[in-house]
Amino acid sequence: MAEGALTFIHRFEPGAEPPLLLLHGTGGDESDLFPLGRMLAPDSALLSPRGPVLENGMPRFFRRFAEGQFDEEDVVRRANDLADFVGAARERYGIGAPYALGYSNGANIAAAVMLLRPETLAGAALLRPMLPLARPPRPDLAGHPVLIVSGLADPIARPETVEPLAGALSSAGARVEHTRLRTGHGLTQDDLAAVRTWLNGLPAPAA
Repeated sequence: MAEGALTFIHRFEPGAEPPLLLLHGTGGDESDLFPLGRMLAPDSALLSPRGPVLENGMPRFFRRFAEGQFDEEDVVRRANDLADFVGAARERYGIGAPYALGYSNGANIAAAVMLLRPETLAGAALLRPMLPLARPPRPDLAGHPVLIVSGLADPIARPETVEPLAGALSSAGARVEHTRLRTGHGLTQDDLAAVRTWLNGLPAPAA
């Protein structure tokens, strides 16, 4: 992997396998989800990049035309860039394939990486995601565990935008668990409980 692929501004904290890839929402940065990641996975290595796109000064992982209207060419480009970064980070830091923990825009780019570069992630917990591509590919995601946590009252990631993502990942072979909470776009204690339970149920890394 070319050294130049490690170009995302990021934080890394070493720890046990499997590592977590923390992907923030719009307006966050590489430190935004670190406390959450450390709380949910106290012993795991944490890798957290900053989204390279600015929208009114707020970092994001890809461009959009309006809320809920994604620039899909940019989604594809940025998903490949992020996959390259993860590969370079794995070589630099000596870690295995990470599980993504993404919120909102970060969940959307994690979903795009899974669909476009399925070898990059071991699985993903997607909080308030949407389908990032209107015509998603069908990669081989056999056995990849995926948690989707959506809000039934979410005005941004509405149920009709979440269900197609769950279907696309399931059709690709991922083991999708979809938790629907009676809440909006913001995270709640129920989200944290769902992610903690999901993480605790992941298979132990190979010796």
